[in-house]
Amino acid sequence: MLGLAIEKYGPGGLLATSKGRRWSGISAELRSHDGGVIAWDNVQPDTEICVDVRGSGSVVTRRGGGIINRARAERGMIWLSPAGLKGDFIDISDPLPGMLHLYLPPNGLAPDSRGGGIDQTRPELLRYERAFQDPLVAEIAFAILAELQTETSAGRLLVETLASSLAVRLFQNPRGVVSTPAALTQEGLDRRRLARVLEYIDSNLEGDLTVEHLASIACLSRFHFARSFKSAVGQSPHRFVSGKRLERAKVLLARGERCLADIALALNFSCQANFTRAFRDVTGLTPSQYRRNSAA
Repeated sequence: MLGLAIEKYGPGGLLATSKGRRWSGISAELRSHDGGVIAWDNVQPDTEICVDVRGSGSVVTRRGGGIINRARAERGMIWLSPAGLKGDFIDISDPLPGMLHLYLPPNGLAPDSRGGGIDQTRPELLRYERAFQDPLVAEIAFAILAELQTETSAGRLLVETLASSLAVRLFQNPRGVVSTPAALTQEGLDRRRLARVLEYIDSNLEGDLTVEHLASIACLSRFHFARSFKSAVGQSPHRFVSGKRLERAKVLLARGERCLADIALALNFSCQANFTRAFRDVTGLTPSQYRRNSAA
């Protein structure tokens, strides 16, 4: 997905990227853009959602899908380019210091076998649109941006949940879709299913936990699983797993058998520095300080 971004926008102006994070169903880049023209003549393979995260007042003129639109860049302004779009001309009057580019592959817009609320045969319903504002899409984008800039232990779970919510919202928003989605399933997490999910989480805290896998254990769609889990537990899946991983980190640090880098990777951080930052934010201590205090 991010190969598209490099080809379309070039290597310059890249401020942050999800490359290497192992996110599923979505990728993201934070970029700055100079004033000038960006001409894209190829077919867009993924749906691209651009969100202005700073607001500069620059005038952005876009032409594609038979639509010409001019809009002033404001914080939260959104531009949508659906997969399959051929040609995308962008004229930027003044520099854009912060644009979040989100990429959803076609299969990220399709439901799974447990009911995702979107017609599997119609992912092409998304269309090229004029610049618009949607508070929910902006809120999702800013949450993804926060994880992109500061990695957390359960960030992958969070981003996958947000990606599902973003896809559903794009199909619910009449500005970006031609027809309405199918109704979501009303089936929830009963005690038996919840116990099975919690047991799996506890047994795989050092493994590759994903929303899709947890949802499959509960036999629910990704989107409905996230809502049902929060209703049953009082926390979203990513916050619950994050808390569990923090407790596991404390145990591993107190044992003193594994190096910090090994613990960081085991708990799904991309590097030791991000693990240290996240641990300190929650406990007020670095992992090294916590280890020394536990040994005292």
